[in-house]
Amino acid sequence: MSVDKKRVLILCTGNSCRSQMAEGLVNAYLGEAWQAFSAGTAPSGMVHPLAVRAMAELDIDISHGATESVDIYRALQPDLVVTVCDNAARNCPVWLGEEEVKHMPFDDPTKLLGSDSDRISACRQVRDLMRDTLLPYLQSL
Repeated sequence: MSVDKKRVLILCTGNSCRSQMAEGLVNAYLGEAWQAFSAGTAPSGMVHPLAVRAMAELDIDISHGATESVDIYRALQPDLVVTVCDNAARNCPVWLGEEEVKHMPFDDPTKLLGSDSDRISACRQVRDLMRDTLLPYLQSL
């Protein structure tokens, strides 16, 4: 008997780092049960190179991802929407419905000033925190 995958839409502001990494993690680790999509309330136009690099360390390729507007997912009817930044939570489209939205904020590692080493370290920390909190949450549903 075939079981349909649950769908999760992961929202961020720019859809360039956190939501892209979360989408990659869900599809790589929970792909048999969940299908993840990511979008932004104000898409930046590119997947951040630090996010691509941090995910590649886990053998997850997000380099071909596109930053997309949440509006293109109007007909998706996800089982769950996860906002990964406060701005996206505040600007979450009203058509999504409150009952299916979970706010799980993560710091934006791309905003950190400092050396390349400091910035990739921050990206890794956010990636690992998402892996350790978002994935178990989805598995519990």
